[in-house]
Amino acid sequence: MSVEIAHRLASTAPLAIDLAEVAELAEAVLASEGVDGPCELSLSVVDDEEMAALNAELRGVDAPTDVLSVELERPGEGPRGEGEPCLLGDLILDPPLIERQAEGFGVSAADETRLLVIHGLLHLLGYDHEEDAEARAMGERQARLTTRATDGRIGAVSLAPHGEGERP
Repeated sequence: MSVEIAHRLASTAPLAIDLAEVAELAEAVLASEGVDGPCELSLSVVDDEEMAALNAELRGVDAPTDVLSVELERPGEGPRGEGEPCLLGDLILDPPLIERQAEGFGVSAADETRLLVIHGLLHLLGYDHEEDAEARAMGERQARLTTRATDGRIGAVSLAPHGEGERP
């Protein structure tokens, strides 16, 4: 399995981890879900202003958020030619907000970014936390992957339904 990342930098603030690590995290998440074919992931790095505009457009929330996931297709869906990658979708991150959030939670910006990449990828794979049962299922997968990715510095994080003060 391989993950190809196309990225767009629309923020002067750098992402706290490099693209190679984003790809490694994506491969780990996909492998944990049994995905074995090639996938393509679009990664956008934006500032608070652009994130607020995207969040308003996509979710109707007039404020920035740390991560947005815009799903295109799930692995195994639709006909594909041999070797043609699944187009997962767009993972949009706001590094200035992530850094402020990490500081508030007492973790590094790199570990918070790892958590949010995992969280966003799980959304691209169809997981959600709109209902309690969904939140539990997504939370269990996220905890296992995040604990591994952060060497135990971040583990289980409570997932609430969107818009209820959630912390991914």
